[in-house]
Amino acid sequence: MRTLYNILFMVFFGLASPYYFWRLRRRGDWTTGFGQRFAIYDPSIKQALTNRQILWLHAVSVGEVGLCTQLINALEPRIPNAKIVVSCTTTTGMAEYRRRLPSRITKIYFPLDRQKHVRRALATINPEAVVLLEAEIWPNFLWRARDLRIPVFLANARLSERSYPRYKRFGWLFRPLFASFAGVSCENEGEAQKLRDVGCRPGNVKVVGNLKFDAASFTEKRSLDVRGMLRQIGVGDDALILVAGSTHDGEELLLADMAARLRKKFPSFFLILVPRHFERCPELVKKLKARGMKFVLRNAIYANTRMRPGEVDCLLVNTTGELKFFYEVASLVFIGKSLTAIGGQNPIEPAALGRRWCSARTCRISRM
Repeated sequence: MRTLYNILFMVFFGLASPYYFWRLRRRGDWTTGFGQRFAIYDPSIKQALTNRQILWLHAVSVGEVGLCTQLINALEPRIPNAKIVVSCTTTTGMAEYRRRLPSRITKIYFPLDRQKHVRRALATINPEAVVLLEAEIWPNFLWRARDLRIPVFLANARLSERSYPRYKRFGWLFRPLFASFAGVSCENEGEAQKLRDVGCRPGNVKVVGNLKFDAASFTEKRSLDVRGMLRQIGVGDDALILVAGSTHDGEELLLADMAARLRKKFPSFFLILVPRHFERCPELVKKLKARGMKFVLRNAIYANTRMRPGEVDCLLVNTTGELKFFYEVASLVFIGKSLTAIGGQNPIEPAALGRRWCSARTCRISRM
């Protein structure tokens, strides 16, 4: 089974690698830490991990990084002598780690799921335990951890409507992997049953709620005065503001066209675009200019910035980690990935604020 997986992995990786590297290049800052994806680590990282008890937490990208931060805040007081290592897959996730977490937390990219890279990564980091966020199932990594008797936990586990039948269909591969988890936490009994169905041992699955509700809390220190920023660019406190969060390719232009029509009926209407991947902003700048839209970039607003009302109709947010602060000023929230892709991003943050939110299919008010 392992041999078959590794043959198929190399075939698919060979076919997909041009697209994979193109995406890395497109997102920017791809060379920093690139060797870590092949388990090549700087001497400083190796030195920081020598003779330490290591807890390794892995989150895929920006959304899971928030959950990882919540876990670290809860775990650090309980394991004061442990060294925490966090990993992610995307450059946006790494940027968020660097913004949120102190230097004492070692930050790396997750290794490519090839046998020699996984072996080298686990040998270098040598964790006492590994915690994977949501549903990161990499066979070589899990097989090697099992061989080394390193306990692996799956936190905030969830199986989407697309992945659940796939895991069941390829049960010959995935059932032993799910059975290898030392512990699995999930939101509700429905998710728990799906996890048991794909192979998790019943006694190891615990219903504990959704970490994303904790990550949606607004108790952290405010690092951004959005209302003050909007005043600087001429947006009044009584403006009708649509915040389009975590948008995907194609959605921004549709929203820009819609905003132009709405502005004729509601003169105070203002659009805030927050792309899911901020590295797309240079491309969006060209497209919005071609549409004739008057906009300003988030990182072009400084303390001395002053604009007249009506000078700009849109704010394009080209930073990460600030979306929920923009949600606070929204009259209406649009949830991205629902116009041009299947499904939609997480609506918990605007719902926690009691903001009216909509996707391509729904428009509702949610108060929690």
